[in-house]
Amino acid sequence: MSSKRSKRYSASEGTIDSDVLYSPSDAVTLAKSSSTASFDETIELHARLNVDSRQADQQVRGVVVLPHGVGKTLNVLVFASGEGQKIAEDAGADFVGSDELIGRVEKGWTDFDVALATPDMMTRISKLGRVLGRKGLMPSPRAGTVVEPNDLEKSIIDSKKGRIEYRLDRFGIIHSPIGKASFDAAQLTGNLAVLMEAILSDKPDTVKGQYIRSISLSSTMGPGIKMDINAVSDMRGLT
Repeated sequence: MSSKRSKRYSASEGTIDSDVLYSPSDAVTLAKSSSTASFDETIELHARLNVDSRQADQQVRGVVVLPHGVGKTLNVLVFASGEGQKIAEDAGADFVGSDELIGRVEKGWTDFDVALATPDMMTRISKLGRVLGRKGLMPSPRAGTVVEPNDLEKSIIDSKKGRIEYRLDRFGIIHSPIGKASFDAAQLTGNLAVLMEAILSDKPDTVKGQYIRSISLSSTMGPGIKMDINAVSDMRGLT
């Protein structure tokens, strides 16, 4: 049985041809116009990759700073001690601490968007995996969220202005925001180009043939808009 769609969704869907592979600029325009909810919807990228997400050597995961941000100021938590705490506080981190903060998170508190940690804290926060892992907030070297004290200031500033993490889900798909519907088309296109540059650069060496199987944009409440894979790949370097 097909699910019942709202009139608003059906109206938006009617402006999109499911048989057409749109250029990035046309897809951005359609995603903006199909965002008709009463709130500022997020514009999201969905990329299905030709990888086996069960294989360790075919993981695609990384971080990128979107040049035009994500449409909100992110709350940053830093696990640090000693001089690292002072650096984090001076750089504008929202929550900074060690054992007391670890205890708070261990009880289930996750009212923040990004978690960073200095290397000396990793053993102490290992027990937080069950809380932070489910939400994709657990600091890890691979995600670039385990940071040396000397690099904390830059990492905190980047996190607040649009640093996002992208990674595969269990179906081999990357879902990632590229901004808000209120952004102008040039801002969304610029963010999309930077994100695609990162994803394309992260192609595992073990993947043969076509890397991207399909790619689309959508607003939070809107229908998917299929994009031309070659046109999206050609965006590399466009900001």
